[in-house]
Amino acid sequence: MSKDLDYLIIGAGPAGLQLAYFLQQNNHSYAVLEKGNKAGVFFEKFPVHRTLISINKVFTGYDDPNYNLRWDWNSLISENDDLKFTKYTKKYFPDADLMVKYLNDFANKLNLNIKYNSDVEKISRYGGFVVQTKDGKTYKAKRLIMATGVSKPYIPNIPGIECTEQYVDLSLDTKKYENKKVLIIGKANSAFETADHLIGSASLIHMASPNPIKMAWRTHFVGHVRAVNNNFLDTYQLKAQNAIVNADIEKIEKKGDHYNVTIAYTLANKEVEVLQYDHIICCAGFKFDASIFDDTCKPKLAIKNRFPKQNEHYESVNIPDLYFAGTIMQMRDFKKKQSGFIHGFRYNVQFLAQYLENKYYNTKWPHEVIANDPKSLTEALIKRANSSSSLWQQTGYYCDAIAFDENLGKFKYYKCLPKDYALNEAFKNTKHVFLLTLEFGLERIHRAKYVFAIERIHKFDADRAEESTGIHPIVYHYKDNNLESTHHLIEDFYSEWLEPEHIDPLEKYLENCLDKIKKPQTA
Repeated sequence: MSKDLDYLIIGAGPAGLQLAYFLQQNNHSYAVLEKGNKAGVFFEKFPVHRTLISINKVFTGYDDPNYNLRWDWNSLISENDDLKFTKYTKKYFPDADLMVKYLNDFANKLNLNIKYNSDVEKISRYGGFVVQTKDGKTYKAKRLIMATGVSKPYIPNIPGIECTEQYVDLSLDTKKYENKKVLIIGKANSAFETADHLIGSASLIHMASPNPIKMAWRTHFVGHVRAVNNNFLDTYQLKAQNAIVNADIEKIEKKGDHYNVTIAYTLANKEVEVLQYDHIICCAGFKFDASIFDDTCKPKLAIKNRFPKQNEHYESVNIPDLYFAGTIMQMRDFKKKQSGFIHGFRYNVQFLAQYLENKYYNTKWPHEVIANDPKSLTEALIKRANSSSSLWQQTGYYCDAIAFDENLGKFKYYKCLPKDYALNEAFKNTKHVFLLTLEFGLERIHRAKYVFAIERIHKFDADRAEESTGIHPIVYHYKDNNLESTHHLIEDFYSEWLEPEHIDPLEKYLENCLDKIKKPQTA
């Protein structure tokens, strides 16, 4: 058995590497166990069709590399500016193989402690965590972080589903589908990616699931169907033999060289019909593999058992000191924010590293001290609204917290915290705290008939700023953990909040809030 470690990370994908970097920066003993022979092996196979849909915007018009992370969805955080993914290619949608190269460069150039070819067989807990690998080695650590991603296909509960082809096993060879009728189960990006690949080969493609498709350009969730994958929609609406089917699949039966599929249409009064196909491909997504945990530390699962259940700081709700990093963090904001993707979870992992420092080593949260006056607060908030990439990527989910220290008579400014952690843990006993977020006006967007023709608020009509639909800063004032008031900064066409119509109303709002703080109302 190896020497006890402070931390053991399972998985050398982007999340495992990101956390390893922070732990190494903080001088902790740690190791990363990776079953593959290199970092990022997931991206050697996925996405199957080898093009990432995470954007790589090299030319932004700005010089600040951290600010530019707003449009760089692939880079990990480090002090080495050469380790930005934008240095590897100018392609807006990069090749997946480049991600493998980037992650291995990140691991090697930063000299991260990774044990390759270490396939974990069992995890137990006897005091600390005991991890056994298939080659007979044992590791022990005080704290365990799972960064394995969603490594197993999610199989819907449909009779006969076992006889279908799985997205994880797909070949790029289209010959077997030539002039064949194909059913694709699922309507997310992997399904559309697959359909797009087969359009020129299959005679007919149907895509089926119970719920209608959701487009990312309407929901602002990048995991919904992206424009880069939606060529298939044209073939449906323009009658090219393909179709989107909103239906429950009741059963699948193999009949010789074809399949009979019983479906119940969800938008046709549950009309039941049997359709025939030559191939069925299941693109229903992935799930977390909890099979390696024994009964001493098996974590509870959530969302159809697809993800480990976590609290506000990404710790298992039933196993203390067991944490999760990477795409499995999306359990906290499932299909709403960006925690399932590098450009979201890199900030989650950064927060987790800071949380571990605070919890186990009593290290104070990094913060700045701001004078107790409206001008100083306004300047601090405006600066962050115009520079933060974490608030930009994790809209409404992450926040900056500005807490009033009554003993100091000043404010302490904390950056990049999950909003629910700020309210439920960090500042629940603080008399006055302001939170800054960047958010879309999603309710108004969802009500709009035409999402590309929503009326914008006039720049000089700042008293209607709360009607803004574009991304814009929002300041919340909490008193004794209750929402006291809210202030919206009016949306800006360039998403730059630097004009008097942004600054003056904010300063006036803060002046009113500070007057109440300085002169509290008496009963």
